[in-house]
Amino acid sequence: MVVNKKRTVHASVKDERLVKMRRNQMIRGAVALFKQKGFHRTTTREIAQAAGFSIGTLYEYIRTKEDVLYLVCDSIYDQVRERLQGMDVDKGTLESLKLGIAHYFKIMDEMQDEVLVMYQEAKSLSKDALPYVLKKELEMVGMFETIIRRCIDNGELVMDDEHIDLLSHNIFVQGQMWGFRRWALAKNYTIDDYIKVQTDLLFTGIEQYQTQL
Repeated sequence: MVVNKKRTVHASVKDERLVKMRRNQMIRGAVALFKQKGFHRTTTREIAQAAGFSIGTLYEYIRTKEDVLYLVCDSIYDQVRERLQGMDVDKGTLESLKLGIAHYFKIMDEMQDEVLVMYQEAKSLSKDALPYVLKKELEMVGMFETIIRRCIDNGELVMDDEHIDLLSHNIFVQGQMWGFRRWALAKNYTIDDYIKVQTDLLFTGIEQYQTQL
C-alpha cells in the first residue's frame, strides 16, 4: 500500500475554482454535523443542506459520503500544517521551542471543533485514505523534531534519537489534548494557563533527562 499518495476525489464539474469553493462549503457544514451527530449518523442530504445547496449539486463534487470525510480530514491537516509554518524551526534555541509549542497550542485552541471531529471520525476513513492522512500528521510531528534537532546542533540540548522522537510526539499530542479534552480542562485552565503548565512540565522532564546523561 502506498501511504503518501493523495486520494483522488472525483467531480463531474471541471471548473477547479468552483470545485474548491463548493468543497470548502461542504467541509464547513460537515464539521458542524460530524461534531454534533457523528459521521455515520449524518446523511449526505444534511451535508448538502448545511453547505447551502441541493443533494444533486453535492454529488457533482463528490461520489460518496466517505469522500466528504476524507476532504474534511485532509483539509484540517492542511490548515494545521500551513499555520505551523509560522514556527521558527531553524533558530535552534530552547526559547524558539517554547514559542513553537505556544504557537501550536493556540492553533489547537482555535481549531478545537476540527480537531475533535478528526479524532472522532478518522477511524472511519477508507483503507486507502487513512495512511495518507496519518502520514500528514507525522510530517507535522516532524516540524517539532526539526526544532529539537536544531537545539541539539546549537548545544542547547543533548538527546538521543529515541527521546527526540518521543518528545516530538508528546508535544504534538499535548496540543491536541486541549482540543478534545477542553470540556474538562477549561474548568481549571485558560489556554494561556494550559500552555504555561504543559510547557513547564515538558521542560522539567527535559531538564531531568539532561541531568541523567
